[in-house]
Amino acid sequence: MAEYSVIEDRTEFADACRALAAGAGPVAVDVERASGFRYSQRAYLVQVFRRDAGVFLFDPPAIGDVSALQDAIGGEEWVLHAASQDLPSLRELGLEPPSIFDTELAARLLGLERVGLAAVVEHTIGVALAKEHSAADWSTRPLPAAWLEYAALDVVHLVDVRDALAAELAEAGKSEIAAQEFAATLARLPKPPREEPWRRLSGLHRVRGARNLAVARELWTAREEYAQQMDVSPGRLVPDRSLLAAVLAAPPSKQALAGLSDFNGRASRSQLDRWWQAIVRGRETEDLPRERVPSDTLPPPRSWAERNPEADRRLKAARPAVEAIAEQLHMPTENLLTPDHLRRLAWQPPGLDTESIAAALEKLGARPWQIAHTAQKIAEAFVEAMQSPAEPAEDAS
Repeated sequence: MAEYSVIEDRTEFADACRALAAGAGPVAVDVERASGFRYSQRAYLVQVFRRDAGVFLFDPPAIGDVSALQDAIGGEEWVLHAASQDLPSLRELGLEPPSIFDTELAARLLGLERVGLAAVVEHTIGVALAKEHSAADWSTRPLPAAWLEYAALDVVHLVDVRDALAAELAEAGKSEIAAQEFAATLARLPKPPREEPWRRLSGLHRVRGARNLAVARELWTAREEYAQQMDVSPGRLVPDRSLLAAVLAAPPSKQALAGLSDFNGRASRSQLDRWWQAIVRGRETEDLPRERVPSDTLPPPRSWAERNPEADRRLKAARPAVEAIAEQLHMPTENLLTPDHLRRLAWQPPGLDTESIAAALEKLGARPWQIAHTAQKIAEAFVEAMQSPAEPAEDAS
């Protein structure tokens, strides 16, 4: 087993940056977080590899300012696997690639059945990777040697994988498609914060009444504040199901809350006062949340036949047409066209001609190659659906 060490010293960091700047070609980059363990999504390890330079494992919390790394590699293409997962953590450090090659996305566009890193590495260069530490707590210090080897192997082969996939994309005539997808991934803006993030509480649909929703909100907020203060994943303190159990049980006292068997978690009893005070605030507040929140989310397609029969016919006509195109291109349908884009067009089409469909797809965020492959077929399917007689309703008797 090769020996790897973590760079946490400023002098070592400067030496590594100089080596990377003097390397050749694209730069492989990966990030390890402590998702499920820590509150934040910060990077606890950044792995970088470049030919003629080697592999370096950086400890961002120990190093602090990593702008020298951006200076060293910020003019090169960065190779990442599942880039959308790592870009937010890299940007939090001030690390921003000018362009990317996403090996997972490339594998999807090529229609590979398995697109995890280990599968793609084995497919392209025949090297088998062990993935046993992917869910580890990377905030652990010191990091075990086996974890460091795992982290290094995430980037050591990535440039070779990139070259192999680039050749396959060129052979399949998909180089431009991939370029547009990589650029879109890099340009994608983060989702705006939710107006009422507490509504993400799992099982909240079971809570009835504005007062009970206020209790749920206060419990969620109290847990969030404590989790941020302790830098611990909220679910590790008190899981969602326990907060929900406390809301539904409506305990009359702090003692009753303590006696609630379904209210568990490592902080359920040690922070009992915190949770009880949150319940009291929810019961006493005059700031009651809305029971129903307006949403632009479309109803589930299974209800369309009753709620919007014409939209149902359009979707049922267009979906197979899009699936057929994806099959011809040997890629998953969702990579050819985001399913929600097709549903929105079918629910309320801007028109039934190709130009209107193309303009609507562009507005929704579809890439030029996606529009070129799908707009005309969708328009034709919509026209055919409107010309076909409606199916008779099923006899409910």
